Amino acid sequence: MTNKSESFEKKSFGKPKRGGKNFDTRDKYERGSLKYGRRPSTGDDRSEDKTRSFVQKRRLNKIEKDVHKDSIRLNKYIANSGICSRREADELITQGLVEVNGKVVTEMGYQVQKTDRVVFDGQSITPEKPVYVLLNKPKGYISTTKDDKARKTVMDLVANASPYRLFPVGRLDRSTTGVILLTNDGHMTKKLTHPSFDARKIYHVTLDKKLTGEDLRLIAEGIRLDEGLAVVDQISYIEGKPKNEIGIEIHIGWNRVIRRIFQRLGYEVESLDRVMFAGLTKKNIKRGHWRILSELEVNNLKML
Repeated sequence: MTNKSESFEKKSFGKPKRGGKNFDTRDKYERGSLKYGRRPSTGDDRSEDKTRSFVQKRRLNKIEKDVHKDSIRLNKYIANSGICSRREADELITQGLVEVNGKVVTEMGYQVQKTDRVVFDGQSITPEKPVYVLLNKPKGYISTTKDDKARKTVMDLVANASPYRLFPVGRLDRSTTGVILLTNDGHMTKKLTHPSFDARKIYHVTLDKKLTGEDLRLIAEGIRLDEGLAVVDQISYIEGKPKNEIGIEIHIGWNRVIRRIFQRLGYEVESLDRVMFAGLTKKNIKRGHWRILSELEVNNLKML
């Protein structure tokens, strides 16, 4: 990541803008500075790849160990459900707020069996440890857990990412590529997909012809669609690219909204790539590959 890129990020996205001459789709972040061509591979890069692979395997091993255990400490069971931390779970247990198989348990270190029913605040909880997987979706896959027409889904790509069942957070249509988050954390999914959350999404759009300055201005002001006025947070040409390549930041989640915005003005979207979602980018993730989020990234999502 270059200092120039960092500077642009702070200037362009500190306050939402409706239009502009340049737009950074984080291409530089993923491929190095375009001024000097593609960043050459070095021994350090290969070392980083090995380290990254090791970290991913270690995270998966930790998850799988929990799955194969016959019993688990009650405080960890509660923490894995996503309610609170282990230390906070200890407090809930000592206060007599947790029941196991209909009986209040206050014993520290109590072991819970997989078949036990654990209740907190009148609601049954499960011991699944939250897993967060970031996928760089390729073209031709749909963002659902299953498909009646037997088409390829994103679940085929993350089949080995978690022993738990994952769900896509939001959707990318079959032809759209880029960043998509999958998780078993229902609370996080609800938060990131709720209209009031305004999850920040940035796309790299390639059109069938150059976008005129007048049409760019019209899109920045808002295009009327069936659902209402489609307002974008920022739109501009991409630095160093032809004027048929556009960067657009938007938070509304209407079906195929970006494609319909441009179609309303007589353009066809040839390719659509989501380069950022809720602060997460596809840096270091090849198309069709995935990685598990770090604890820092998860904490950042929880603080949004």
